[in-house]
Amino acid sequence: MSLTVRILIALVAGLVAGLALSAWAGDGGAQVVAIARPVGKAWLNGLQMPLIPLIFGLLVTGIASATVSAATGGVAARAIVSFAIALLGAAAVAAILGEALLAWWPVPDGAVTAIAGHGDVAEVEGVRPSADWLVGFIPVNPLRSAADGQVVAVVLFALFFGFAVTRIAPDARARLLGFLDAMVEALRVLVGWVLRVAPIGVFALGLVASNQSGLATAGALLHYILFIVVICLAVTALVYPLAILLGRVAPMRFIRAVLPPQAIAFSTQSSIASLPAMIAASDRDLDVRPEVRSIVLPLAISLFRITSPPANLGVALYVAALHGVALGPAQLIIGVCVAAIVSLAAVGLPSQITFFTTTGPICLAMGVPVEALPLLLAVETVPDIFRTVGNVTADLAVTRIIDERTPGGA
Repeated sequence: MSLTVRILIALVAGLVAGLALSAWAGDGGAQVVAIARPVGKAWLNGLQMPLIPLIFGLLVTGIASATVSAATGGVAARAIVSFAIALLGAAAVAAILGEALLAWWPVPDGAVTAIAGHGDVAEVEGVRPSADWLVGFIPVNPLRSAADGQVVAVVLFALFFGFAVTRIAPDARARLLGFLDAMVEALRVLVGWVLRVAPIGVFALGLVASNQSGLATAGALLHYILFIVVICLAVTALVYPLAILLGRVAPMRFIRAVLPPQAIAFSTQSSIASLPAMIAASDRDLDVRPEVRSIVLPLAISLFRITSPPANLGVALYVAALHGVALGPAQLIIGVCVAAIVSLAAVGLPSQITFFTTTGPICLAMGVPVEALPLLLAVETVPDIFRTVGNVTADLAVTRIIDERTPGGA
């Protein structure tokens, strides 16, 4: 049984147990809840523990790898620039659409106490784009910034450090990246240990939530699933006109080309599993030159996950709504930028680790609490289907677009 299934079962069991304790256990139920609350909190703290160093290591190695790839040829460079523009654009779409959706279709009554644990409205401190504000992003002491959870400063330092690594001697660069790769592997093992007991932590959190708020927890989780799915579908829908216009391909031709990879992505939730179908569609239906396809598609699967920034930002927006956190334009801009940048951190990670690696920094950067994330992870299976379908669609679209705009091949 996969970890995702076990987490989902643990969530359902926790919700049912919490409801049963609330209805029949009386004082004994209160004692069980008193035990479950610190268990869930301890598991959440353990999951947050490696987040900052993992983000730093993944960003530095990812940027160094992408920069070296871009330097090896014009097609790779065009692909990486296209990825960056598309990721920022997709995150911006989520910021606008997500805020509009939550205003028109707000979280259900009781959802705040059900998942967030309280109903107090919070205001994020106003941020003005002044000189002091911009200087504040530059970390005087990166270690202190990491210790204080200042994610924006850490991400900015990782960006500069990653580009600097590409300019040092090859031997020194190899040693440094080797160390960072080893650090990332060790942190992945650490996160894996924490995730092994995820069913226990999610069970405890679900029990406490449902005991306090009853069926409102299930309603809030269903609302959250639909919210993220709508964002993923909207971003995916925008890919079609971009492919048609920039890739100069007939609408029905592109639709027919992406259907087989989409079907595999929907059933497997894996972009890599869809790669053979994407290669066939590129060659047979989209007439992409092999020398372009052989560069762009592997890069796209590795670096370009078009739904990652919008869906992850959508999670942060939803959690903010749960906690009553009012976000201003500056917080949304920060969220868009961090969502696009940390999407690089998802490369090569299991989906359970990816969820926290990419959503946690966005929440922290925007001043949004992260306590609700474990319960949202438990129902991530359904949104992940639509994330993967959108990613596969965008991979084929960007391959066609770059081939169309690359004269003479790679």
